[in-house]
Amino acid sequence: MTDVQTYQMLIDGDWVEASNGGTFDSVNPATGAVWARFAEATEEDVDRAVRAAHRAGVGGEWARMTASQRGKCLRRLGDLLADQSEALGCTETIDTGKMLTETRWQASYIAEFLHFYAGCADKIAGDTLPIDKPDMFVFTRREPLGVIAAVVPWNSQLFLTAVKIGPALAAGNTVVLKTSEHAPAAILEFGRLFAEAGFPPGVVNIVTGHGEPCGRALTAHPLVARISFTGGPGAARHVLENSKSNFAEVSLELGGKSPFIVFDDADLDSAVNASIAGIFGATGQSCVAGSRLYLHEDIADAFLAQMIAQARAIRIGDPLDETTQMGPLCTQGQLNHIEAEIAHAITEGGTVLTGGARPEGMDRGLYFQPTIIDCPRQDLRIVDTELFGPVLCIQRFRTEDEAIALANDTQHGLAAGIFTRNGARSLRVANAVRAGIVWVNTYRAISPIAEFGGVKGSGHGRESGFQAMYDYTRPKTVWINTSDEPMANPFVMR
Repeated sequence: MTDVQTYQMLIDGDWVEASNGGTFDSVNPATGAVWARFAEATEEDVDRAVRAAHRAGVGGEWARMTASQRGKCLRRLGDLLADQSEALGCTETIDTGKMLTETRWQASYIAEFLHFYAGCADKIAGDTLPIDKPDMFVFTRREPLGVIAAVVPWNSQLFLTAVKIGPALAAGNTVVLKTSEHAPAAILEFGRLFAEAGFPPGVVNIVTGHGEPCGRALTAHPLVARISFTGGPGAARHVLENSKSNFAEVSLELGGKSPFIVFDDADLDSAVNASIAGIFGATGQSCVAGSRLYLHEDIADAFLAQMIAQARAIRIGDPLDETTQMGPLCTQGQLNHIEAEIAHAITEGGTVLTGGARPEGMDRGLYFQPTIIDCPRQDLRIVDTELFGPVLCIQRFRTEDEAIALANDTQHGLAAGIFTRNGARSLRVANAVRAGIVWVNTYRAISPIAEFGGVKGSGHGRESGFQAMYDYTRPKTVWINTSDEPMANPFVMR
């Protein structure tokens, strides 16, 4: 192997190797070649990171900063992120296979999330309580929780890092960030900006490694006060089990199998474009991917004819090429899983309308065609199995009630899309669909101002928005006796 980039971990302001010298490799999904090597954290490394974060937050320079000073650090971090968006996007594309046009834009826009939380830092307030007792002044104040364990996946790593560390740092907490074992390079490059932005050593630490021992040691550590986890349900169950040992607060943002409902009065061009973006954008590697398409039977044929033609015209190729429209999958495991599930769907009666295989002539890299599968029944396994790839399941419906029932017939509940020109219907269906995010006549829109998160098997807790600030604090109630009179004898009841 030649030209392999090496990365270290960030612990207490220093870039360090694993304590036992362990490493793991990352493969460029577009070429299949190893391109980077990372330190593989041990339990000892995780303990060092957590204790560094604890020291920084208890009596350290960070603890002595005012809220406004913390906000200034976050604003500088956002500015630096925007300035480095081209380089960070390129690194993320090489490591994950995501399109450079997307990673570059996303890195630049994520700076807005850090700017938002910079402005929120000195807006956290308590309350003065109209207490029911005389001579008592009672108020609440919000205090940081302590050390936050932030666990992020590879697919939207900079975005998910920002929505976790933004409110956590603005509220005065410190962070140990665990990257995914798949493609962590962009977060480590981002980590170089913290010192430049003015964050003291130990405020943000970054560890790299697998779930065992790195993830377990972090989420079970006795000094961790809150765990913010984004990932799959299997790993989430381990996180919940680990948190039993430290009683940490836990928020979970898990996967999805989001319904995309198109009624017969919808703007067909707009709905097709949104569905294309919702399932084939980012090669379908998005937790909010609109992977279940429900079409009113009166427009289903016209919709599919247009969508299939557009799907077949998508340019698949090198994600660094500005003209490419869809890049590779990130891991071999995803590719194997998708191929197996499609094969199984066919045995259950599913029909592949387009795609369903690896592109011809593209033997290097983890590429897969944009795929649309006609599913005759809701009980096909593929209908409610998250594939994390460019595979769309389609079904038809006749009535509004039937569409709602199909949309809610799932273990997931992260997002949903509704396309209709009928305003009353859009409100009815948005209220009836059980999902944490509902988009009407649009899809995949995000903002630092808006909360997001799921229900049912898609997790609990919310990220982004101002409310997230309070999720990273705890209230303290202070009672002050304003009377000059001494307290009465406690054994004389009046």
